[in-house]
Amino acid sequence: MKTYNIAVLRGDGIGPEIVDGALEVLETLQNHLGDFQLDYRFYEAGAACYQNTGENISAQTLQAIEKADAIFKGATGLPGVRKPDGTEAGMLGGMLRIPFDLYANLRPIRLFPNTATPLKDKAADGIDYYFLRENTEGLYLSRGIGVVTSEAVADTLMVTRKGCERISRLAFKLAREKKRGAPQDGKRRVTLIDKSNVLRSFAFFREIFLDVARQTPEIEAECLYVDAAAAALVTRPEHFQVVVTENMFGDILSDLSGATVGGLGMCPSANIGDRVAYFEPIHGTAPDIAGKGIANPVGQVRSAAMMLDYLGETRAAAMLEKAVWQAFENKRFALTPAGCIDGNMQTAVEALQDELKKIDSAKC
Repeated sequence: MKTYNIAVLRGDGIGPEIVDGALEVLETLQNHLGDFQLDYRFYEAGAACYQNTGENISAQTLQAIEKADAIFKGATGLPGVRKPDGTEAGMLGGMLRIPFDLYANLRPIRLFPNTATPLKDKAADGIDYYFLRENTEGLYLSRGIGVVTSEAVADTLMVTRKGCERISRLAFKLAREKKRGAPQDGKRRVTLIDKSNVLRSFAFFREIFLDVARQTPEIEAECLYVDAAAAALVTRPEHFQVVVTENMFGDILSDLSGATVGGLGMCPSANIGDRVAYFEPIHGTAPDIAGKGIANPVGQVRSAAMMLDYLGETRAAAMLEKAVWQAFENKRFALTPAGCIDGNMQTAVEALQDELKKIDSAKC
């Protein structure tokens, strides 16, 4: 039996409870299949860690999780826990993405059955695309190192040829490998979102993207300015198959995309490099509902599916995604307008476990 070493960062706020719920679902999946095992190691990181130790993650923890086969992470950070400079103390993004060179942030955007969306007349799977965000460059690279004086502050947006090229290549690879094209017309399409009419950095990104696109003529390539893209992601989301963009634009627009498919609690993500990867939902720690048992575990469970796919357990990953689909299709649980569980989170976890047991693994 194949065994995988998984580093678990349970996080802050609702993080620990939905991580624990997802681990329950994973346990059911492992028992159902019986051909792989996840060996967990738990580490402290985030706002609580900062409060206890003065740092949001220790050097020893970083060394340990780098050796894991994958990292399974809950949301981290709490609004009230801040560094002396006023920034949130528990945020781990830069602590993991930059040292481990996790250049690709992949966020699947998919509309499930019986899931409320603010968009009119959108059917299940009528929205189904990948949002691919360059994860190590762009404006966020200036985090903590911008120029600061008493009269002005400057943060620099920087992109490199290497960064633009590798994220563009990955975008076309994803378009080729995704099970289907855009819901509207079935076309395999990669859309670059930029602001190349204003900023030279984005003009540079676009030039490199189009060079890569010419090497993959079987996949349609297009470019949209970020303001037009913000409107298009709402008015015609079925047009998109793979969307790729700079770090900050991706951070903002992927949250907008999440709002079109039932809220951020529905959305998983993967942060992937050549050696290390971690998997987490895209939502925050929601301390106002922590401990109330109403947090939505779906994003965390779907992040587990992405982790399994990364590890090569593609059948298990497909089963987990199918269990989520069936749970919504069979109305096993529902979400409130705010995206929380309408009832009890543990009921949702148990529903996912039940749906897993019904799936014929041979058909996945």
